[in-house]
Amino acid sequence: MTEARQALGLIEFRSIARGIMACDYMMKKAPIELLEATPTCPGKYSVVICGLVAPVEASIEVGVQIGGDQIVDRLLIPNIHEGIFPAIRGTTEVKEVASLGVIETFSIASCIIAADTAAKAANIMLIEIRLARGLGGKAFVTLTGELYSVEAALDAATAAIEESGMLTMTTIIPAPHSSLSSVII
Repeated sequence: MTEARQALGLIEFRSIARGIMACDYMMKKAPIELLEATPTCPGKYSVVICGLVAPVEASIEVGVQIGGDQIVDRLLIPNIHEGIFPAIRGTTEVKEVASLGVIETFSIASCIIAADTAAKAANIMLIEIRLARGLGGKAFVTLTGELYSVEAALDAATAAIEESGMLTMTTIIPAPHSSLSSVII
């Protein structure tokens, strides 16, 4: 993990306009990196940032102040797994999909928590984290590794978010067809 990417923060807003304004204040508050700032379904706006823990905390705090009653959810994960960043950006370099795991959630925050938990629990590679764009507000993460590692990762991720009621479904495909693998990576 790079020194500048120790923590990840997220705020999801009910209002696109308020989300854009809060994002501007968040960026001006502290030296952070903007991973994503985008409208999501249905008519929400999400801001995902990273950086050192204290600046991310400060930026999330100002974003919450600006967001006020337009906040849907927020998240701060210090010591985030380094595989989260390329997975959010869709830039993970995967040569082969051994076994495929999929975690589908009802919220952006729960998906990031599940992905971070899975990556820390087992020797897997995060392929992609898709955050609510074109998904009706849902999110999902795909990951790969040996079957036993994917099973352990999904078990840990499920345990981390199941109680919140945000888990939609998980699935494991032990040996995905090459055509499916080629569209996943």
